[in-house]
Amino acid sequence: MLIEQGLTVPLVVTHRDAPGERIWFASVAARAAGYGLETVMPEAPDDPALADHIRAAAPDFLFSFYYRRMLPPELLAIPPRGAFNMHGSLLPKYRGRAPINWAILHGEQETGATLHEMTEKPDAGRIVDQAAVPIGPDDCAVDVFRRVTDAAALVMRRSLPKLVDASASLRPQDLARGSYFGGRRPEDGRVDWRQSAARIHDLVRAVAPPFPGAFTDLPPGRLSIHRTRRLEREPRAPGAPRLIAARGARHVRADCADGTSLELLELAFDGAPLGADAFRARFGDEPLPMPVN
Repeated sequence: MLIEQGLTVPLVVTHRDAPGERIWFASVAARAAGYGLETVMPEAPDDPALADHIRAAAPDFLFSFYYRRMLPPELLAIPPRGAFNMHGSLLPKYRGRAPINWAILHGEQETGATLHEMTEKPDAGRIVDQAAVPIGPDDCAVDVFRRVTDAAALVMRRSLPKLVDASASLRPQDLARGSYFGGRRPEDGRVDWRQSAARIHDLVRAVAPPFPGAFTDLPPGRLSIHRTRRLEREPRAPGAPRLIAARGARHVRADCADGTSLELLELAFDGAPLGADAFRARFGDEPLPMPVN
């Protein structure tokens, strides 16, 4: 988008791939190489050599697009016309890490992309522009991520000319209208079967592949839950959560602790896909109690 708008990009700073990480996104370094742009991959953003490298590039602006580390004030002070970050939420909501995943986990019906001024405090600077996108009731995080990416491109297309000609009007954030969220770990995908079908459905959507995924540990191994659908049916009486693969059923059903139910549309057991017939063959026809601790 920067190049499309006619800007010169003197330097690209990105990170090396993390060992063991599932890489489901395109390479910034490869894209930069395709444009013939100089690229560096420092071990840390506070490396003094990086600051020297950026000063030598003499940029007017610094832009951060989903860079994984906080940038120190020393770097933010280098570009005379400002440092700006693209954040994957409608700031001031969902400041911090994994904003799309957190928004889905909390059952939000919309999120978006926000271009904002970078300050020492993360995601707290003045807003240049933002665009909203919907979150459907069955959308997974990767679906919403793609919409947010499109929204980010729209925001950049609208904002860059105004930043360049100094006509952009930045507005302060009301930080009291949102809060910070931390990073998420694979262990955070463990299903708490004491929760309602709605909460479990939101967890599954928030961490579905290519993210680490939702799971529950059973005595024989790990059951991964990749996609679910809430069942519109009369709730049963609250009781012990259980999984049921009724004869003839296409999907396993989860009866949750509050009496509501889910269809488990995509399952895997110890990494191998598991349909309803295979579930019955392994676990039998009787309701399978779920762990609640």
